[in-house]
Amino acid sequence: MVEAFAVASGKGGTGKTTSTLALGMALAEEYDVTVIDADTGMANLLFHAGLDDADVTLHDLLIEERDASIDDAVYERFGMSVVPCGTSLASFEAADPERLRDVVAELASDTDVLLLDSPAALGSKSAVLPIVLADRIVVVLQPTVPSLSDGLKVQEYAHSYGTDTAGVLFNRVRPDEDVDTIAEQAGRYFGGQTLASIPESDAVRAARRAGEPLLAHASDDPAADAFREAAARLDVRDGDGRDVAQRFKSAVVPDRV
Repeated sequence: MVEAFAVASGKGGTGKTTSTLALGMALAEEYDVTVIDADTGMANLLFHAGLDDADVTLHDLLIEERDASIDDAVYERFGMSVVPCGTSLASFEAADPERLRDVVAELASDTDVLLLDSPAALGSKSAVLPIVLADRIVVVLQPTVPSLSDGLKVQEYAHSYGTDTAGVLFNRVRPDEDVDTIAEQAGRYFGGQTLASIPESDAVRAARRAGEPLLAHASDDPAADAFREAAARLDVRDGDGRDVAQRFKSAVVPDRV
């Protein structure tokens, strides 16, 4: 079985990367999970996963001249397979986003769940491709109307390419915020369920400073418990890895963004 989820938001600062790794660790208790930092322009997952010194990253796989092996870019961390992306502007500019299809296709043939940490904006082919490649999206929002609006733009784009919505994750929720009202609005507009409301937590910032995912750094924190609740609600569908791999290989890179 294999299913690919793009973790998306429509704007920066919502906690996409924290959410991707937290969901990955929670799902890894039951599934074989591979996490890919597909934010090739503003990558930071490597810092969250203690991989800032990684020798080979996704950038190397997207630059033909480097002839890097996919196996060399996969790191076993925290019960997951993690493919970090580098932070070099020169590598980003040299990378061919279309090569991401083949990378994801190969990884899809040997895992249960693929999580694609997606770019925040939809301004380029490299930004939208993870959403196009995924089976479903997990939309990460803050409990505000502007964040809801940004998330809806991402969903509209995803649906236009046949990518469904798995659910909405409200992140960094403060005690004084009326998340119930926003969640009610989200329930009317989004195709998936509300997976969980993740409380604002100092442990999240501490985890990043330590170079560890939240569930590894502070497994008993209320935010960690909420991410586990979200993962439990995220129904993973059966799929043939070979069929999924072929679909990724033949995916059309969008001409419009």
